[in-house]
Amino acid sequence: FGAVGGYIAGDQALVDRVRYTSAAMLYGTAMAPVCVSHIYYSLSQIMGRDGTDIGQHKILQLRQNSIYFRERLAEMGLQMYGDYDSPVIPIMLYNPAKIAAFSRLCLDRGLAVVVAGFPATPLILSRAR
Repeated sequence: FGAVGGYIAGDQALVDRVRYTSAAMLYGTAMAPVCVSHIYYSLSQIMGRDGTDIGQHKILQLRQNSIYFRERLAEMGLQMYGDYDSPVIPIMLYNPAKIAAFSRLCLDRGLAVVVAGFPATPLILSRAR
């Protein structure tokens, strides 16, 4: 849910604990109605409640694209973390000095990446997703 942050995945006890103790949940503002509407529509489409298979087709296409992208990155010699068919593909940069340049070069080529380095990662385990 890119417009509003993320989601919580886990068993009910974990979800409840995060909901009731998280600073963002206690002190944050409510989602904008348009964001709630978009999330509801997206999930309904994925579940097929709109009477089509568009959502399932999009999920399948995302999986296929993720696998293809990961395979091409591996052919280029990049080391990646994560599940084989996940659309989130952490690419290891290792050297903290590479983070800004890598991000800039990706942007110049029309590729959206999120980079992470110290203190979010150990000093020599910087990465891009």
